[in-house]
Amino acid sequence: MKVSSQIVSALPQGLILDVIIEDLTFTAYVVVSAPDIHLVAEFVSPEAYQQANDWHVTAIETADDAENQVRDIAFNMNLNDAAVFLCADTAAYEATLEALGQAPLAG
Repeated sequence: MKVSSQIVSALPQGLILDVIIEDLTFTAYVVVSAPDIHLVAEFVSPEAYQQANDWHVTAIETADDAENQVRDIAFNMNLNDAAVFLCADTAAYEATLEALGQAPLAG
């Protein structure tokens, strides 16, 4: 699975990315957050919410889950959908960014 992404914007709790996975393009919100779908409104603006065709939300509990969760969510997406990855901790967050095509963070 060929993945690339570009940072669109930073959020207090994460990043917004434009992602390309093969022929699929979508916006991804990757944040450190509790796995609560109601928290999505804290970082997705109403305007952004209306721009995407469909929204897909998943919780990333551990760093080991990231690659499979990205693959699973991408499999169910259509062009111009958006995804939210609620990462339980910094390790899950960094692994999710890597799975979405971002270079590993130095450290």
